[in-house]
Amino acid sequence: MKPLTILVDVDDVLENLCEEWVRRLNEKYGTSVSYEDVTEWDIAKFYPSLAREQVFAPLHEPDIWFSLSPKEGAICYLKKLVEDGFDVYLCTSTYYKNVDWKYRGVVKRYFPFINWDHVIVTSRKQMIIADFLIDDAPHNLEGGVYIKILMTAPHNKNYDVNGKGIIRCDSWKEIYEVITNYKKLQDKKPHSAYDFETKIDNVFHDAERSVTEAIQNH
Repeated sequence: MKPLTILVDVDDVLENLCEEWVRRLNEKYGTSVSYEDVTEWDIAKFYPSLAREQVFAPLHEPDIWFSLSPKEGAICYLKKLVEDGFDVYLCTSTYYKNVDWKYRGVVKRYFPFINWDHVIVTSRKQMIIADFLIDDAPHNLEGGVYIKILMTAPHNKNYDVNGKGIIRCDSWKEIYEVITNYKKLQDKKPHSAYDFETKIDNVFHDAERSVTEAIQNH
């Protein structure tokens, strides 16, 4: 049986981009927005006095990618997934001019066990077929042909996963447990048509029927 393929977003899943972004805007413009205040995807809504060009300017400063810190548990658990035999790809939606900076500032520094040939850059993650996608952006999860894991962040806390086949995880430890528990079920009866719905409820907690159907179709 071929290894399960896992797509892993980079920004705000492996590192703290939004937190550093907010800090830089506050420092430059004297604003007082906190990271926890950013409760929607469009960060510009929380800086009404700034033009969108001003808000997004920090992302085009090469040094921002060298000032980011890894999320708690990200290095440990991503490495464990690789060592466990999963086929792990970083999958990021990044402006093309920033790709080299992000790779050198984040991936090579903190995740050197991920080679460049395991990095995918795309603005349409739904075009990629994989077993899992771990992301902080709900719009990247919706409609994709993969088991969907939403990494909790302030900008998605108000997003209701019910009925959308999305599993919310608050930490890398939870993410690792979801994936490895699914793998245990797959290994137990890899060719069986047994009742996934009951099994998956025990592993994925509140995962919806659409997740179960996605698993059965693999």
